[in-house]
Amino acid sequence: MLAIQGAFIPLLLAGVGIYALYKGVDVFPTFLKGAKSGLKTAIGILPTMVGMLTVVYMLRASGAIDLAAAALAPLFNLFGIPRECAALVLLKPISGGGGLALGSEIMQRCGPDSYAGRVAAVMLGASETSLYTISVYSGHLGLSRLRYAVFAALCADLTAFAVSAAMVRLYFPYA
Repeated sequence: MLAIQGAFIPLLLAGVGIYALYKGVDVFPTFLKGAKSGLKTAIGILPTMVGMLTVVYMLRASGAIDLAAAALAPLFNLFGIPRECAALVLLKPISGGGGLALGSEIMQRCGPDSYAGRVAAVMLGASETSLYTISVYSGHLGLSRLRYAVFAALCADLTAFAVSAAMVRLYFPYA
């Protein structure tokens, strides 16, 4: 089974190449064209990514995330989200890496089998870095009016966080 898994990607690439040759597509120039397009996209989103990473670092270093989390923890508690996960609710929509680091801190502080540790783990898997994704795509496309995208994404994230807490409570009632 392990040999099949190790051979999957090379076989897939070989299959695509053989199919392209069968269809009469010149594979290497097509590959170069796609790589050039991908590089242009990467260069186009670089300023947005640098800006977002700077904002996330500044928010974490200044303690603003922790202050906001402490202030909003009672509100999040109404949704069943534990106090320890309040900062995660605020940071995860902005930064996946920051959310992962914060989730790791929660698990180290509270324990991975604690209610907060389990909720943090489920939250990390159930939510998206929505504000980061919206900023990268809209920055690349030059969109300045996002209408309801940010509000809808934040509602979806809050739903994911609340349902994460509810599912942990349902499946691990004694955590």
